[in-house]
This record gives sequence, C-alpha cells and structure tokens, in this order.
Amino acid sequence: MNNNFDIKNFIKEFENNCIKVQKKTFQKNEVVTTYIQKRNQFCILLNGNADLVRYDFNGNRTIVEHLTENDIFGEVFYTVTTNNELLVEARQKCEVLIYSYDNIHFKCKNNCKFHSQLSEFLPELILNKITDLNMRVELLTKRTIRDKLLGYFSLLSTRKLSKSFKIPFSLTDLADYLSIDRSAMMRELKLLKDDGFIDKNGNTITLLY
Repeated sequence: MNNNFDIKNFIKEFENNCIKVQKKTFQKNEVVTTYIQKRNQFCILLNGNADLVRYDFNGNRTIVEHLTENDIFGEVFYTVTTNNELLVEARQKCEVLIYSYDNIHFKCKNNCKFHSQLSEFLPELILNKITDLNMRVELLTKRTIRDKLLGYFSLLSTRKLSKSFKIPFSLTDLADYLSIDRSAMMRELKLLKDDGFIDKNGNTITLLY
C-alpha cells in the first residue's frame, strides 16, 4: 500500500473542492442508501458508523459489512440480484460523502485537482476495502461458532492493540454479522467465559489467552 497516501487529508480536500460531491447527514437508524436503484454511487463515511445489511427473499437479515470512519461503500461495489435487497443503515448519527462513479472520468467545471486525484487514489481505497472483505470471508469460512467468535475477537484485539475491546454493535447484530444463530452464540459465549478464554462485561470483551 501507498504509505504516502493520507486518506483524511484527501477526503477533506475532496469534500471542500469538488463540486460534484455531496455531503449528507443521517440520523441513527436512518437508511443512508439502498442498492436497488442502481445509481452507481461511490460513498465515503466521514464519521459515525453504519451497517451494510442484506435482506433475502425470505426476510432473513445479514450484516454484510460494518462501516466506520473513512470506509468506502456504494452500489458500484455490488451486483444486486432480484432475490435480495442491500441497504446501508446508520447505527449512529453520521456524515457521508456521496459521489457518482459515472463522473469519475469527467472533470469538474472548475477543473479541481481533487477530482482527478480520486482516479489516482481509488485503487488505494479499493485495496483497503478488499483487505477488510477478505478478513470477513476468512471469518465466515470458519466451521464452528467458537472459531468464528475467537477469530473475530482476535481481529478486534489486533485493531485496538489491546486485549480488551468493545464489540461495535449489539449481540443480535453480532450474530447476524457472523451468520450464526443468536441463541447458539450466547451459549458459546458462556462456554468461552467458563473455559477461561474470555471475560465478558456487557459488550466489553477481554481475551485471557
């Protein structure tokens, strides 16, 4: 990855100088965008957090991605089929930059340099996204609930550089994120605590190994 790429500075300059980008604020539980309209949107989460949620034909809910500051998302990354619906839901108040990917090869009227820089740095943004998605695929391919939980906890521990960390969403959402039954997950969490693998206080987990 490009160590000289300052994503925060890039986003700030892009937001303030490109006339083709929109900035919108969303409240908790508000739908940020749906992927069924095929607007080819490219979005950047400026602050807060949100979930990309999939509802299948039977109404089953899966959290596909948990989005945090500087994460990118949008219809441009997913092919929507007729038997499911993808939408992004705000988990707390958040601000989002919204840009049409169709405009990426067309300069702004004021010829802003940040518009052209998006084309230059887009591979870097996508590489970060691919890395996150690969981690999620690795979690989902684990065979047991215990392995999925411990794998996810290890990931959070590494990101926070601490043995103690907070799960970024509710236990119900955690079950949806890991594609496991909530009741079975709760039993496994109790076993992990009883077996000395973790300590749990609310949504705070401490690894004991």
